[in-house]
Amino acid sequence: MHTVAVLALDHVVAADMATPIEAFGRARLADGRRPYRVLVCAATPQVVTDTFTLAAPHGLEALREADTIVVPGCSEVAAPPGREVLDALRAAAAAGTRIASICAGAFTLAAAGLLDGLSATTHWIAAHRLAERFPRVDVRPDVLYVDNGQILTSAGAAAGLDLCLYLVRRDFGSAVAADLARLSVTPLEREGGQAQFIVHAQPPVPQGSLLEPVLSWIEDNLAHEMTLGEMAGRSGLSERTFSRRFREQTGTTPLQWLLRARVRRAQFLLETTDHGVERIATQAGFGSPTAFRERFKKVVGVTPQSYRSSFRTNAP
Repeated sequence: MHTVAVLALDHVVAADMATPIEAFGRARLADGRRPYRVLVCAATPQVVTDTFTLAAPHGLEALREADTIVVPGCSEVAAPPGREVLDALRAAAAAGTRIASICAGAFTLAAAGLLDGLSATTHWIAAHRLAERFPRVDVRPDVLYVDNGQILTSAGAAAGLDLCLYLVRRDFGSAVAADLARLSVTPLEREGGQAQFIVHAQPPVPQGSLLEPVLSWIEDNLAHEMTLGEMAGRSGLSERTFSRRFREQTGTTPLQWLLRARVRRAQFLLETTDHGVERIATQAGFGSPTAFRERFKKVVGVTPQSYRSSFRTNAP
């Protein structure tokens, strides 16, 4: 079981605290087992949040047994973290523990020197302050999260959920992350400067919609060439009417939906099989390995090989 320690500091933002506790606490494997143990820890037995007082069951010693440490953000009235907190984070980093921050939690990581020479993000409102106070940090205010390997940072609370989903997917694969995303009712597509590796799910279609059988047919025939005319024909509509209704019900165009569906199929095959690029290109309907590599990188942000290296998993 993977242990996640959520570090509560004085005047911590309650929403930032709740995000990792809920996300990692709700995650389930296919057989129903919990993959994570979540520990709430602090330097003192009680911590004042921005809305209530929190009793922390664990002290800073919990950081030593954690596989992942999450540092939520604090409100502007919070005092700088104490030396014991910074020393504990430095020790955890030196031991190889994965450390992530949500929102203004990046200030705590920066104060501990863990972001020196690295790219990082925080809430856009605070990005300029982070850059001014810690000039050795490459602050990127236009992304949802930044993954430096061992050290990760995210923007606001919603982006913190994106980051948690990303970590779950990295740890236990896309099926577990997809299930958690559904439980969290998270947006299916996020706009941001960084490619989202989480769950490239399609926009939902209302039950009973005219599009339901068409989309099922598309999913079943991804390996074949497909035109807008064929899709419209399956629905009994003209191309113009089909395109308009498709956008109204899904928020995207038919061809963009098709591309996303092919990318999702390719992601699944990269994560769960040892198939070569040529075979996956054919199975996902990209036509050629070259077209597959180009379109996959455009949507996901990395090459198929890099994606497989990150997300190929033998986890149950």
